[in-house]
Amino acid sequence: MLLLVVVGTIIAWGVGIFLLEVVVDGVLQDPFARFFVWAAQALFGESRQGALELYQIYIRGNKPEILMLGMVILMLIAFYLAMGRFTGWLDQIGGATRQVISESGEAICLPKELGPLQEDLKAIQTQLTRREEAARESEQRKQDLIAFLAHDLKTPLTSVVGYLTLLRDKPDMDSVQRAKYTGIALDKAERLEELLGEFFDITRMDLKSMEKDMTPIQLTVLLEQLADEFYPLFVEKDLTCETNIEHHLSVRGDPDKLARVFDNVLRNAVSYSTPGGQVAIQAGRSGSAVEVVVSNEGLEIPEGELARIFQKFYRLDAARSSRTGGAGLGLAIAKEIVELHGGSIRAESTGKVTSFVITLPQYGEEGGTHE
Repeated sequence: MLLLVVVGTIIAWGVGIFLLEVVVDGVLQDPFARFFVWAAQALFGESRQGALELYQIYIRGNKPEILMLGMVILMLIAFYLAMGRFTGWLDQIGGATRQVISESGEAICLPKELGPLQEDLKAIQTQLTRREEAARESEQRKQDLIAFLAHDLKTPLTSVVGYLTLLRDKPDMDSVQRAKYTGIALDKAERLEELLGEFFDITRMDLKSMEKDMTPIQLTVLLEQLADEFYPLFVEKDLTCETNIEHHLSVRGDPDKLARVFDNVLRNAVSYSTPGGQVAIQAGRSGSAVEVVVSNEGLEIPEGELARIFQKFYRLDAARSSRTGGAGLGLAIAKEIVELHGGSIRAESTGKVTSFVITLPQYGEEGGTHE
């Protein structure tokens, strides 16, 4: 806009000088004077002498005023044209803004002079689209949560109520059978507790973002501690655990959340391992990242299912879900936490061995500070 006004002013001055030097005092002076005299005689009935006197009085005697008037008129014309261009831009900006607000998804197109503004509006449009998609996804997750909550809690809750009712209605039941039914009711109640814990975890994960002040973590120590903590579960399932963890592995993150990742992956490995099998924990540096691989021996996962197992509420089949009692949220929680730390997680299955590969950015040039 400023450029147009400056250019208009320069053009006005140039035209004014042209009128003074060329029309009034230049090569067109005589033709213009003759035209003026002719017009005064033909239109106003002046004599030739009177027309010449009028020319001398009004034209030659007021050259500065005429020049100034011409320049003002030209500047007004230039300003009018500039304002027309400016108001046109405002209309286009208004249309583009309404287009962004309406979320129609149409591409925003503005003149090249408004290129930076066009990029800003496109960025806003993209951000609004992403927020709309996130809102729809969040609403869908809430609906899924309610549906799965109702479905997954109904079966164990019905069993608990049924066995407790049976124990109440048959007070003369022998002690062996009473202990059996009590144990089943307790197992179902514990399953309910696990399901509710997973549901609360995933809802908190959706609502709370990762804390910014993450701390250095000695990943080697964390993995070794988890392997020791899982020893009773390995024994119960008749599993062996083999560890091959490189020393002084360090990452930066939330210790509790990362511990939850490896806890979920290890529990998944224990749940789906065949009795007498082996669970392997390997960890080492891979370029500028740390790679952790948790493997177990069990049923092969079809290739088409490998990516889907990280979806919320997804479980491979009814037999496995009934055996493990999970809600299909453990791996989904792990995936969200790993990605919040700037890493990735994937599953691989070859024959009887299923592996979960977790990659996290390495902390420090050589794995952080060693203690």
